[in-house]
Amino acid sequence: MTASWPVANGVLDLGDYEVERGGVIRDAKLSWQTHGTLNAAGDNVIVYPCSYGATQVDLSWLIGPDLVLDPEKWFIVIPDMFSNGLSSSAADDDDFPALVTMADNVRAQHRLIFEEFGATRIAASYGFSMGAGQAYHWAALYPELVERAIIVCGSARTSLHNRVFLSGLLRTLEAAPEHLGGGRFSAEPHAAVRAFANIYAGWGLSQDFYRERLFETVLGAPDLATFIRTDWEESFAQNRAANLYAQALTWQEADISANPLCGGDLTAALSSITARVLLMPGTTDLYFRVADNAAELEHLKHGRLTPIESSWGHRAGNPRTIPADFEFLATHVRAWLSD
Repeated sequence: MTASWPVANGVLDLGDYEVERGGVIRDAKLSWQTHGTLNAAGDNVIVYPCSYGATQVDLSWLIGPDLVLDPEKWFIVIPDMFSNGLSSSAADDDDFPALVTMADNVRAQHRLIFEEFGATRIAASYGFSMGAGQAYHWAALYPELVERAIIVCGSARTSLHNRVFLSGLLRTLEAAPEHLGGGRFSAEPHAAVRAFANIYAGWGLSQDFYRERLFETVLGAPDLATFIRTDWEESFAQNRAANLYAQALTWQEADISANPLCGGDLTAALSSITARVLLMPGTTDLYFRVADNAAELEHLKHGRLTPIESSWGHRAGNPRTIPADFEFLATHVRAWLSD
């Protein structure tokens, strides 16, 4: 379906891009897609970063005049995260840095939006999951530029419990016979990625989702095995293992306070944010808990906690096939943007 609003795609050449934990992305590329038109004042930008394993193609479903983000009002910028296969990625470069952080991603996105597009301000940073982490980083790194941040199933710092989940994924990839060390592989480790997908299926959706058998009654899978194969194994098989590994490290190390200004003091980092922050965790999300956002809220100058009551676990924040959760998300996000 052809959009009725302007859509553009491109790639920003970043040159040799030095990352904060050491190393350089040689001849770095930042892929992007935009929806809508930058206004004369340059201040109607919504930056919409990618979630884990996702690309601009996966994110555009919620953009539309009657959907969550309205391209007739906003200039929506989707920057592809490093190692998602479109921007510079670990799977394509044997010398790719051992760790590229969310802050590294956001600083590259800043160059795109302010140097390439000529924006003057960010009306909102919006993101789901790892995209929410980047949206939080935008508000923390550039408080003078960001008016609002919308954090959907995400957090300011990856929790210890979340890190344990990610550790299991990383150790699964490392156990593959094809693993050469440091997230490099001699060939694609297909069996390990299938195991990876099965682990993920137990975390990406809630106990309630499985108890209610929503994979059958809503998604139409004939049985559990088919659902895991089609929705998880086949989906992750489209990603290269080195990219899955690199992005998992980015997620694991996410922390808006991990910089010289804050020195790891999360309270200080949260308190420095001047943007109006809407926190939308899922009540049954197994990674990003309501309690984590509630703890962050105490230190935000202008924040609101609006949990998504849902049985869909983490997927409640990405409700393409969940009408009730989509309506809840759209209603609250559009209100936050119009206020």
